[in-house]
Amino acid sequence: MKQFISALQFLTILPLGKPRDFDAPKTIPWFPVVGLAIGFLLVLGDYVFSRLWPVTIVSVLDVLFLAVLSGGLHLDGLGDTADGMLSHRSLEQALTIMRDSRLGVMGLLAIVFILVIKWAGISSLGDHRALYLLIIPAYSRGAMMFGMKFLGYGRPQGGLGADFFSDKPPIYALSIILLPICISLWLGLMAIWLNALFILMTTLILFYYKRRMNGITGDMLGAMAEIEEGGLFLIACLGVGQ
Repeated sequence: MKQFISALQFLTILPLGKPRDFDAPKTIPWFPVVGLAIGFLLVLGDYVFSRLWPVTIVSVLDVLFLAVLSGGLHLDGLGDTADGMLSHRSLEQALTIMRDSRLGVMGLLAIVFILVIKWAGISSLGDHRALYLLIIPAYSRGAMMFGMKFLGYGRPQGGLGADFFSDKPPIYALSIILLPICISLWLGLMAIWLNALFILMTTLILFYYKRRMNGITGDMLGAMAEIEEGGLFLIACLGVGQ
């Protein structure tokens, strides 16, 4: 439970105080559980919002709620990653750009695009809306575990995410991703599409990171979470309205 609280303190702005004796590697398996907690709060927020506003406005508020709840941590990583990796510069120059606190055009576009994609996906959710809102944040946070497990840390000089790579989690620790997978079975056949896309997206992102940057950084982990979340919300509304 201590490590779960530490993961909540790191990944959210929930008023739980500052982390004490923060052991970064031991918090990694708790990431999907934190995602489920975020999803649960999102479901509650969505329910309250829907009592007051139409679905288009509710979906905007849901997207804003997700961003605020994480303190913009992953969106910041997405912006920095887009600025660096899409700059067509060398590895060293890309890492330098990613460390720059200023937001470039590519970073701004990436953030705008992912927020619009999330809004479009959430506003188009049909059946099982609450279930999707619950589990997709768990998938997106869980994806980061695989980045930490299968890629090395990309900054030789260290950085914000370096502590998470000091002791890689054993493969069995990643089995916690089975929590959202098991919950997704309530979706029926749609669970196959959702989980297949999750595996495909995670594999492709890790392959691209390895090829482009030969590793991964904290910013790239945040970008991974945002891309997974947007992609999964899109796949969740496949076939709606047909």
